Amino acid sequence: MAGLAALAIAYVLSQFYRSFLAVLTPALITELGATKGDLSVASGAWFVAFALSQFGIGVALDRYGPKRTAATLLALGGAGGALVFAGATQPWMVIVAMTMIGIGCAPVLMASVFIFARTYSPARLAILVSWLVGFGSFGNVIGASPLAAAADAFGWRPVMLGLGAVTLVTAVAVLFFVRDPARHGDGTADNGFAGYLELFSLKVLWPILPLVALNYAAAAGIRGLWAGPYLSDVYGLDSLAIGQVTLFMALAMVVGSFVYGPLDTLFGTRKWVAVGGNAIGLVVLVVIALYPVTDVVTTTVFLVLIGLTGGSYGLLMAHGRAFLPPHLTGRGVTMLNFFSIGGVGIMQFATGAVVTANTAADAPAAAYQSLFWFYAATLALSLVIYLACRDAKPEKAAAQVSA
Repeated sequence: MAGLAALAIAYVLSQFYRSFLAVLTPALITELGATKGDLSVASGAWFVAFALSQFGIGVALDRYGPKRTAATLLALGGAGGALVFAGATQPWMVIVAMTMIGIGCAPVLMASVFIFARTYSPARLAILVSWLVGFGSFGNVIGASPLAAAADAFGWRPVMLGLGAVTLVTAVAVLFFVRDPARHGDGTADNGFAGYLELFSLKVLWPILPLVALNYAAAAGIRGLWAGPYLSDVYGLDSLAIGQVTLFMALAMVVGSFVYGPLDTLFGTRKWVAVGGNAIGLVVLVVIALYPVTDVVTTTVFLVLIGLTGGSYGLLMAHGRAFLPPHLTGRGVTMLNFFSIGGVGIMQFATGAVVTANTAADAPAAAYQSLFWFYAATLALSLVIYLACRDAKPEKAAAQVSA
């Protein structure tokens, strides 16, 4: 339990690091001369570095186990990147720091999922992963108004130094307390990176992957990057007010992850729970695209609903995990995570281009209206493809249905 607690704390940090830039946007623009494009690249760099690391991490999990894999990268990349961020004097240094932090955070959730997949029954995977994500999403909460208040009181550089220290201590705790699960077989089936070719040949996964890539993109992108500029440009909010709005969105993301967790067992289906939840999120995105300027309260409600419905990650991971060969558990879950985080990363770069192309000095809402339409269109496309996938019912639910 102590090991899972250490990994859970590490995942709180991971969620924090992927979302805190929205709150620090005004300070980074003022002190470092960073542009919205710079911050979009920095945020995207975190996700891309995180995603590309998944392939090596998958091999490391199967070969060396989650303890050494997570502790080493979290210490070097996560803590090291936070220190680089604290000392940044130019926008490119923020980009380098976010890249390092992305690599450092990359193994944390997958180490936990690997332990769950090897230790617990497949029927429990969705709820375990969803609840871990829900707990970790408190990192989004910390990265909202609490971060804004801390940065206002102490300055963002000392805060980042403190976070670097906390990250290092957490990495040490992972090293000391995590226990690797028993290996599958004698290791003779381990064929390194070639195992990914076997995974990509599983056609049953193909219709699932687009929604894995895009279900979280709007919630993560808006909460972690665009909420700050949107609320500042359209409503004139300062950092503390932005922090308050994003706090509500972050809390909704926590609740969403917990809510999605048991629904597959309750309804006896993973596919249609994912379809229903993401369809609601799609409707909200269309509404906010139609009405990008209302009032702060209404906009906050929209953002809360986007956060609430964007929490189907654990459910989709369990859906894909149901079709993975046992000897490729580590590589399989990291491949799924590659699509999830990689999709968010690509969308960070793409949305940066969308906002830049549609920015008009006399119409600040136009850029964000285009942004919301872009999120809606990509989510709709992924949902249409997902409709062709095979369902994977939880064991208990399947037994109840057949009884």
